[in-house]
Amino acid sequence: MVKKSEMDKGIPHIIVEIIEYVPNAVVCKTIIKKTTGNVTAISMASGEELGEKITRFDTYVQIIDGTAELTIDGKKIELKLGEGIIIPAHSTQVFNAAQQFKMITTIIKSGYEE
Repeated sequence: MVKKSEMDKGIPHIIVEIIEYVPNAVVCKTIIKKTTGNVTAISMASGEELGEKITRFDTYVQIIDGTAELTIDGKKIELKLGEGIIIPAHSTQVFNAAQQFKMITTIIKSGYEE
C-alpha cells in the first residue's frame, strides 16, 4: 500500500474530523502539498508545545477546535475557535496547548519577495 502525501481530491470532508487527538502528542496531516505551498491540519494534546520556529513565508493559522496559545516575536496571543491570524514571515512563533486544540495552517510560497 502506498502512503499518500495529501488527502483525496474531489471528496468532501469535515475539517475538524480529519485529524484526531493523541495523548501527549502533536499530530500533523497534510491536506495538500505543492512546491508553491501547503495546507496542514494539526492537533495538539493538552500540555504539548511546538517549540520556537521561524518560517521564511507568511503562515495563515485558523483554529478549528479548542483554544491555542501562540507567541509571535515574544507577543502572546490567545486564538479561540474560528479565529485566524497571519504569522509574518521571518518572525519567531511558538504554540502552546494549555488545552487541546486543532488548527489548519496555510503557507503560500509563490509571489513572495524576500
